[in-house]
Amino acid sequence: MKKLKLYFDTSVISHLFAEDAPEKMLDTNKLWQDFIDGKYEVFISDTTIEEIDRCYEPKRGKMRDKIDGCNIQTLQISDEVKVLSEEYLKNGVLNHNSIDDCRHIAFAVVNNCDIVVSWNFKHIVNYRTIDKVKFVNATNHYKQISIISPTMLTEGGE
Repeated sequence: MKKLKLYFDTSVISHLFAEDAPEKMLDTNKLWQDFIDGKYEVFISDTTIEEIDRCYEPKRGKMRDKIDGCNIQTLQISDEVKVLSEEYLKNGVLNHNSIDDCRHIAFAVVNNCDIVVSWNFKHIVNYRTIDKVKFVNATNHYKQISIISPTMLTEGGE
């Protein structure tokens, strides 16, 4: 059976240590364990790494240790990712202040991931964004992608 290809944005890595959000932290760690157990193929991007590197210690070090200690694949920015990100901006998916969020989605789409996984309900996991991403992807002949929270992959968070 083909493994699902998941793209984790920075919020997923961050919530591995989100003691102020214990339910989200629990679901994120369950999903991470499923990845470690080989259930999914997981990707992040150089944008994710840049965002992690802007975090304060000790969280930055913990997040880097998590991604350095596993078989997660880091995608590098490409012209195609840049162009698709700009298409998202031009079509009002998000505004210029959220270019990194557009890039997270574009990384996943361009690299044929099945799902973008995020805890960012303001910019990524919301109906307006998902609907506009579908439109831009269809217009530009990209496959559709699911955008969901970690809980949706952890069998209801139980």
